[in-house]
Amino acid sequence: MIESKNKFLSIKKQCDILGVTRSSYYYRTQTESGIRNAEYHKELEMAYLKYPIYGYRRMNQYLLEKGFDSSEKKARNAMKNSGLQAIYPKPKLSIRNADHKIYPYLLRDLKIEYTNQVWSTDITYIRLNGAFVYLTAIIDIFSRKVLSWRISNTMDNSFCLDVLNEAICKYGKPEIFNTDQGSQYTSKNFTDILKSNSIQISMDGKGRALDNVYIERLWRSLKYENIFLAEYTSMKELKKGIWKYFNFYNCERFHQSLDYSTPNEIYFEQLKKASSF
Repeated sequence: MIESKNKFLSIKKQCDILGVTRSSYYYRTQTESGIRNAEYHKELEMAYLKYPIYGYRRMNQYLLEKGFDSSEKKARNAMKNSGLQAIYPKPKLSIRNADHKIYPYLLRDLKIEYTNQVWSTDITYIRLNGAFVYLTAIIDIFSRKVLSWRISNTMDNSFCLDVLNEAICKYGKPEIFNTDQGSQYTSKNFTDILKSNSIQISMDGKGRALDNVYIERLWRSLKYENIFLAEYTSMKELKKGIWKYFNFYNCERFHQSLDYSTPNEIYFEQLKKASSF
């Protein structure tokens, strides 16, 4: 096979001997390099979900032990390009707008006891063909049911508005709606929808990502149980795959925190009880 570091034979000479063109050699080399790079990023992202406290030095050591060609510089750049930062348990997808009003966090010490008491939303990223697309979803915290979701290749708040309007249209409204302090959620057109429906607005404290831990667990489950296994190559495939997963998540997946019931069972059972009073 062709050796790129052969001291005695050039790449051209080796190609001539083997009867292959130089272009085919370089094409194959680039393709193999791209595959290895994609595998490297996939392993890094999976490791980050398990060990969000890892900075680039620990991440580099982890990847080396997994057999990847890594260096501190490569790990640092990969984490930077993926929006990952040690200790902070998710990429900084929502940027705060200093001109927008920030609302207090209402869930601290609140006992969540029934369906539609509190809904929560967030945005996560998914790597697709070397780029990023963004997923948002709304869940009912008591039942863990995914109420609505959207994928977008941009970070404007239109897809957040769409998912909020769809959830209210399908399931009514919650008493409290919890978000982070990102500009998508503090914008007037988003908070106006909540206010017009008499929904209390709750926002995570700055730097307190665990305030929204319920939907963080949803992202973790989605990525481990679907995204990292499927390796989608198009938006169409990704949307179909996420639709199937959320349908499974709501209707079939047993949740330990729900005493091995499904979100749909808990959600609709609670609605049925509420309507009987």
